Amino acid sequence: MRALVLAFLAATVMACGPVASDLDGGGDRLDAGPDAQLGLDDAGTMPDDASLDGASDWGPCTASGIAGRCVDVAACEGTSTPGLCPGPTSIQCCTAPRDGGTSSTCDPDARPLPNEGLVEEPGEDGCPAGMVRVTDAFCIDRFEASLVEVLADGSTRGWSPYFEPVGVRVRATSLRGAVPQGYIRGTQAAAACTEAGKRLCTNTEWLRACQGSSGTTYPYGATRMPGWCNDARAQHPAVEYFMTSADWIYSELDHPCLSQLPDSLARTGDHPMCESESGALDMMGNLHEWTSDPAGTFRGGFYVDTVRNGPGCLYTTTAHDVSHRDYSTGFRCCWSE
Repeated sequence: MRALVLAFLAATVMACGPVASDLDGGGDRLDAGPDAQLGLDDAGTMPDDASLDGASDWGPCTASGIAGRCVDVAACEGTSTPGLCPGPTSIQCCTAPRDGGTSSTCDPDARPLPNEGLVEEPGEDGCPAGMVRVTDAFCIDRFEASLVEVLADGSTRGWSPYFEPVGVRVRATSLRGAVPQGYIRGTQAAAACTEAGKRLCTNTEWLRACQGSSGTTYPYGATRMPGWCNDARAQHPAVEYFMTSADWIYSELDHPCLSQLPDSLARTGDHPMCESESGALDMMGNLHEWTSDPAGTFRGGFYVDTVRNGPGCLYTTTAHDVSHRDYSTGFRCCWSE
């Protein structure tokens, strides 16, 4: 993955400048748009004459209370502060400025609970709460899943959708107006569905729910409609948040602030036109969605891209096993009697 992320960043630096990058939110194949936009060859490798500014990362730093990274001043597109980093004098603490910079608007140690007070809607046609019926054989969550933590006494409390559920018992919920859960592994998604009395969808079920009875390419029909789904953010959130396209950001794709940037992860139901025949929303874009494939498959693309690994419902990422997670990985559950 590291080599391909570097390849993508290098190509973007040449084609668009250092802040026009799109990193993969889903793995070794870079999910960022058509090859022509990326400047990659068919194998996704970097052209021989490509170069990447600011390839060195000297670790984290803090300047005036703002978290940053020690990088070469040439690679910093925020504020460079000298005297806070090891290495040569050109290595300085790179932070976003307080006057509008994104790094100052998100506390990476905070655990916001944006879904408090939301409840699941009644299920449709005999389905459990929060679900819609796709065929006589199964139901699917209307919305991408969010989580609640299940305590020892069986009660629940909110779980922040920007943090991996490590060492906790969590239950999947399907809520309108919620921030859906990212940062989740396939194994954790499967356990959360089981806790809810459901399961992860098979690949066949997921495709049927997205494509409808007519097998359309997009959940809403045969022709792509720009803006109907949350599927084409102009700038990758890691490039925006860290204000650099230096190679170290490939290791920060689990940073909790990435999906808290404006115009990134949308709340469920915010794109009502992104609806499948059965009434499931956001099956294209917003978050990648894990399926039950034990080898590891997630589908549908995410808010930066729904093109690179196939169009719309056909978008499929198979580059990772079920232990992978990053800011873009989410899920929804299926159910059958």
